Parts: sequence; structure tokens; C-alpha cells
Amino acid sequence: MSHQPLLRFGVIADPQYADLEPNTGLDRHFRNSLGKLAEAIATFEGEDLSFVMTLGDLIDRDFASFEAPLEIYGRSRHECLFLPGNHDFLVAPERLPQVFEKLGMPAPYYAFTRSGIRFLVIDGCEESLFSTVADPQAHAAAKARLSRLRACGAINAMDWNAGISRRQFAWIRRELQQAQEKSQPVIVMGHFPLYPESDHALWDSGELVDLLTASPQVVAYLCGHYHAGRIARAGRCWFVNFCGMVDTEASNAFALVDVYGDRLEIKGYGRQGTHVLACRPASLMHDVAALHISV
Repeated sequence: MSHQPLLRFGVIADPQYADLEPNTGLDRHFRNSLGKLAEAIATFEGEDLSFVMTLGDLIDRDFASFEAPLEIYGRSRHECLFLPGNHDFLVAPERLPQVFEKLGMPAPYYAFTRSGIRFLVIDGCEESLFSTVADPQAHAAAKARLSRLRACGAINAMDWNAGISRRQFAWIRRELQQAQEKSQPVIVMGHFPLYPESDHALWDSGELVDLLTASPQVVAYLCGHYHAGRIARAGRCWFVNFCGMVDTEASNAFALVDVYGDRLEIKGYGRQGTHVLACRPASLMHDVAALHISV
């Protein structure tokens, strides 16, 4: 078992900040997320991280809500990366095109490589009722998708979920193919859970699970959205759903992820659990680890 990680990064899911009274029914304490974020960022400052990723729902609603949490991220010495969740689009229609820019994203979905590992950041909100409000044609198409899912009795046919386009599927396939050609392990990150089936899953969860598990490159898919958290495995791919930060009055939830040649180690804080996830058979990960050792 290797003792030095290939890389380490921080993970935050669903801070859902807003200047709102708590939703006691859901045990969500929106204002308290600022203190929790400050604690997470301060903890990360003591670590050597490749980046910090927030897996969606930085805010609960209203575009002005972005300012306070982003100021906290701005204190970090680490690169802070984002992807949007459904609540990030609960803003005035004219502000919808500005969400990706506000989060500092280079594109709605994108890829980057660190320490020989390719990361894919997907946009699970692409086809949804909330991200398309300012586009009547796209909004009607999303409504039609949801209606078809409901007609089929799909358990994830909920208006708080969403789907991705054929164009994005094609991009994911190309990225996986390129990763295979370069012998790169892949970690995919999105907002919505994929596996197992649930009422919080991406509308396209089944198809995307099939695509990811069929690829020998994919090690894990990381997400938020389902605030209770969950870990499952299909084939060689781990599906890790991190706990929501906004939940409970005082208990925090965030994590450090260490990527080794043969495993992922998740060190949880607060309500987030700690886990060691074996990546065997994981010849790709071992190849990357051997490359680092030889260099």
C-alpha cells in the first residue's frame, strides 16, 4: 500500500447560503453556512491541496447571495473550483446567463488534469426547469422531458433534478476516449447523484452510469444534491455523494480527498464520514503512481 498520495483536494457540497430564516422542516440553516465555509477554508489552509471543489448549490437563491460566500473562498491560497447546482439558478431570469461567470467557470462543463489524473466537471443542470427560465424553447423542452419521465413512473422525475444534452454526452465520450489514449485515470464531478437510483438522481443517471462504468479509466464520480450523503460502487467506479453543509444548525460537513495508486481516502469533517475506497483492479492508477515515483 502506497503512503504518499498522488494528489489531495478539498470537497464542499451544498453550502446553500442565503440571508434567510432556517427551514426547520428540512433542518437547513442558510445563514450559518458562512461560518461553516470559513471553518472549511481555514482547515484547508493547513493542507497542501491541488484545488478545492464545491459540488454545487453554493447559494440557496438570489444572485446577491453569491457575494458573501465567494468572499470567504477569496481568502484561500488554493484554487477554488465550482460547478452549479439547481439552487444556484434560483435567481432573476436576466441573471441566469451570469451564473457560470460568477462561479469563475471556464465553461458550463470542462476538463482539467492534475498529477496525471483527468477530472471531468459536468453540467447536470443543462436541461432543467430552473436553468432555462429565460429561454422559452429550452424551457419547453425541459418540461417535455420531465413529463415523459413522469409518464414512465421514473422515481427521479422531480423538478429539482435535471438532465444533460446529447452534445454533453458526446463531449464526455470524447474525454473518456482521450483519457484512455493517454492512460489517464478519470474522476468525474457533478451536482446530481447517479447511482444507486433515487428521487434525487440526474434525469440521465442510468445512461451516464452505463457510460462511466463501461470505461476502464473512470475511478469515481463525486457529487452533492442528496444532503444525507451516500457511497456505492458499480463495476470499478465509486459513486460518492457528499453530505450537505447547510444541514443542521451547527454541525459542519466537508472533506479532504487523497488519491493514491490503489485507493481513494476520504477524510470527513463534521457529519461527513471518513472512508477508504479501494481502486482494484487499478492498473491505471498504479501506472500513474509509478510514473510519479520514477520522476
